[in-house]
Parts: sequence; structure tokens; C-alpha cells
Amino acid sequence: MSGGFLKAIFMDQVFEKYYRACYSRTGYIPTQPSGDNLYPGDFFQIRKGELIVLGNIYMNNLVSSENCYLSEPNPLNSSAWSFYNGVSKPYSGRGTGENVFEGQFEYSRQVLAFDSWGSFNFKGLNPESVRILNWNFLADELIIKLTQTNFSFRELYVVTESATTTDWTLAIASSDKGELEIATDSDNFGLVDIFGHPSSRTIQSKEIEFYNREEKRKPNFFKAKKLVVHENQLEVFVNDLINRRLGVYEWANEFYDYNFEYDPVSYSPHVSVNTQGSVLDMLQGNELNPNTALQYFKWTDAGQDDIDRFFEFYAA
Repeated sequence: MSGGFLKAIFMDQVFEKYYRACYSRTGYIPTQPSGDNLYPGDFFQIRKGELIVLGNIYMNNLVSSENCYLSEPNPLNSSAWSFYNGVSKPYSGRGTGENVFEGQFEYSRQVLAFDSWGSFNFKGLNPESVRILNWNFLADELIIKLTQTNFSFRELYVVTESATTTDWTLAIASSDKGELEIATDSDNFGLVDIFGHPSSRTIQSKEIEFYNREEKRKPNFFKAKKLVVHENQLEVFVNDLINRRLGVYEWANEFYDYNFEYDPVSYSPHVSVNTQGSVLDMLQGNELNPNTALQYFKWTDAGQDDIDRFFEFYAA
């Protein structure tokens, strides 16, 4: 695993528009800005905008070698891997130049203008993915091992699929004055988009926060499963919590030597939507064990809500 365990992948807020668009267009979550590798079976947590890799189900021997089934490389829809936000092309054209060795040559030149902070342009070529084929077979076993017998996680993600490209290019602006000028001398271009093409070169850039080109098939994009509390257990907990809160007024009047005022007509107990962790915290000792873990936990697909967690730290 690249970088070992406990490596934190920090997400800068300027990447938020790109993250949302990448997931919306491709279905995969990127690991930029670090470009770190996430392999099938890696498990991680998200803490204060950081993706913290904690291990791998294969490397940690949570899955036996005979149950390790990974797919062959699967080609993905290339058209979905070229997208942008807030980028225009004020100039595209052909020009000529002089080379002391080869004489005159023609080239294509393009100027990209970014209209705001966080506007971006992305292109990935020849995308393909590798995934865990027998996830459904492993899912229950992993819940028991990750929450009870090998670890005691209450919050966790497991990478089920990793995507790569032969190369990808990403540019993100730091202001509404962002500009990128690129050119190529390839003979196959007229006035088409040359951003991200292997032959293109950067002439100049202005107000660009991040500009990177990766030319190897690194697993920089992924899909994951998230450990969550079963809905039926959550519903039972919420109902019980509401009933207990309804009796707080009578209890408080008897317990405290103070006249706390109370309006039974307008009082409605508030229960936060973020109650999953509370369900587990309120369990009696040994109520959650290897025999009952599957009653409390299940896996669901990581998605947009989880991408938001990379950036919620900045909203505080």
C-alpha cells in the first residue's frame, strides 16, 4: 500500500467543485490533491476533511487467499472522463513557428479562461477499473471482523473498486482571473480541444491553484462501501429516545429545586439525523458482540454525502 497505514489524504476546499463533478460524471471518487493510491480492499476513515487509510482487508489477512477474487481490468466510458466547470476557450487557433533543426512547423494553440475560484478542467484517458468480485460473499464476514473480532470500528469505509487512466490532467483556478495557455505541434489537431493530450505543452499559466498531469496507471479513483447502522435498529432507538425525552419535564420538576417552565403543547423532542453513533453508544455491555453484529451493521454505497465530509471541516 502506497505510503503505509495511517496516511492522511487532506482535501483542500478548492477541490470541492471538482470532487462533486467527478463523482457525478464518472461514479468514482478521486484522491486528489495528493493523487495517492487506493487499492481494492483498503479501509479508511474520514476525519476533519482527511481520508485516513488504516489498512487493507487482504494485507491484514481479514480475507483468506482462496477468497481473494478480483476482476480483470474493465474498460470504462471514456466520454465521462472529460469534464469541466466554469471554463471557456477565448482563443483556439493554428500558428507557425521556426525550429533551427527542422525549419518551419505548425502548431495548435488554445487559451483556457477560468471564471471563478475552484473552476476546473479535467481529462482522463483510457479509463478502466478493477473491483472485488465476491463482495457480497465477504460483506457479513467483514462486518464481524472489522467491528468485533479483529477490530472495533464503528465508522469505516472499504474500497471495493479502483479506477485508473493511462493519464489524467487537472487544472483548478485560484481566482476568476485564472488562465492557461497550451499548445501542441501534433498534426492531428485542427481547432479541437488539446487540453490533456499527451503532446500538449503548457506555454503559460496565471492564477492557477493546482495543475497536475499523471502519466501512469495509478489507482487515483475509487468506489467504496460504508459501514452504517441498520435502519430498523435506528428506528427503535429514535422512538425510544423520543419517548424518554417526553418524560423529562416531569422528572426535572421532581428532581431539581427550581421551577423550570414548560409548555407541553408546543414541546416536541428534537432528534438529530446524525444519530447512528448514538445507537451504538447506548447499547448495554456486551449487547453488541460477534453474534449480534449483523443485527446492528450493514454496508451501503459511499456517495455524495461522504464527499461532503471531505469539506465540512471548512464550514465550521
